[in-house]
Amino acid sequence: MVHTVETHHRQEDRVHHDDRAVTPGRGSRLATTYAPLPVRAATAEGVWVTDDAGCRFLDMLSAYSAMNFGHGHPALLAAAREQLEAMTLVSRAFDHTGLERYAAAVTELAGKDLMVPMNTGAEAVETALKVARKWAYEVKGVPQGRAEVIVASGNFHGRTTTIVGFSDDPDARGGFGPFAPGFVTVPYGDAAALEAAVTADTAAVLLEPVQGEAGVVIPDAGYLPAVRRVCDEHDVLLLADEIQSGLGRTGATFACDHVGVTPDVYILGKALGGGIVPASAVVGDREVLGVLRPGQHGSTFGGNPLACRVGTAVVGLLRTGEYQERARRLGAQLREELAPLLGHGLEEVRVIGLWAGVDVDPSLATGREVCEALARRGVLAKDTHGSTVRLSPPLVIEPDELSWGVEQLADVLRSLAGPGPAQG
Repeated sequence: MVHTVETHHRQEDRVHHDDRAVTPGRGSRLATTYAPLPVRAATAEGVWVTDDAGCRFLDMLSAYSAMNFGHGHPALLAAAREQLEAMTLVSRAFDHTGLERYAAAVTELAGKDLMVPMNTGAEAVETALKVARKWAYEVKGVPQGRAEVIVASGNFHGRTTTIVGFSDDPDARGGFGPFAPGFVTVPYGDAAALEAAVTADTAAVLLEPVQGEAGVVIPDAGYLPAVRRVCDEHDVLLLADEIQSGLGRTGATFACDHVGVTPDVYILGKALGGGIVPASAVVGDREVLGVLRPGQHGSTFGGNPLACRVGTAVVGLLRTGEYQERARRLGAQLREELAPLLGHGLEEVRVIGLWAGVDVDPSLATGREVCEALARRGVLAKDTHGSTVRLSPPLVIEPDELSWGVEQLADVLRSLAGPGPAQG
């Protein structure tokens, strides 16, 4: 149900009223690892989040794509409830009935042989890096201790000490060294620079097919195919971080599908847990993931029965192609409705599937200020890097709800621009 003008005004007042209450202050027990928007969520259903004052917000973030199927999808909740009653954890010290079924579902979706189940996206990236190094030593023949991984500028793969060591984001990196060696950074989107960086010691290339945290940066159509060619010619693994871009978000099962590229390893997360549990996976062929042996890698909670049940249900939703098609169709609508805002508060719009990065004119406002204004109008979005705002609503959003969300952005931009020059 879309907000009426009347409920919008009541909501705006309440959000203002709650500003101070939700900002961690001296009395908070939370370390300040986040600076949340002034919204304190209490319940959610579908594409709507309700705060503790009863105000409703259209979710245009989807927890960075973790909520691709919306809040409380009936099929996913049913799977979780049934599994909660049966068993939630035995650890990988033992097998359980859902583990092989989960592995089969995910590997068949990706067209691969094996998977390593983990919990978070950062854990999955770390897993892929370990695998790439071990593959380089055991299969490619790189001398021990010399394996290198090529990464791209503007990357975001998580916040572990290894990963932030090859980030160029000063907030993510600053103050956390010393960092692990073995990473070479090249410009994102530049296949020639990547090829020039390859040496006999290169084990892998780690890339986001679309850079989410950087602001939904979409490379030229020829970039990933060129990277695939370079990897093939130099016997290098291509690791595709599809944690945000995968599982329907871009209008395809994987973002790599848009340009016909198959990586050696898919790194999955976020939406794989259905918005219910943390779940991630590293998926690849046997000659790559087969280098791992018992005791060399693992996780107490990775592949737990609850995550397996939910993840299997997520794959079931994707098998129909319905959500990929919705992302394509609604993404076309999103692009069409954002286009008139170019030159009227927006400097650039990037859209792929139901995922957009919009660059606000920095003379008007920062991305944070725009998101705060959107929250006062009942829309949840998130800024990144200065004046960029990301839009990634659940794939279950209805066309009129999507239009209403874009209308609120247009209203924010108009209010920031102020009245036009007087007509004489």
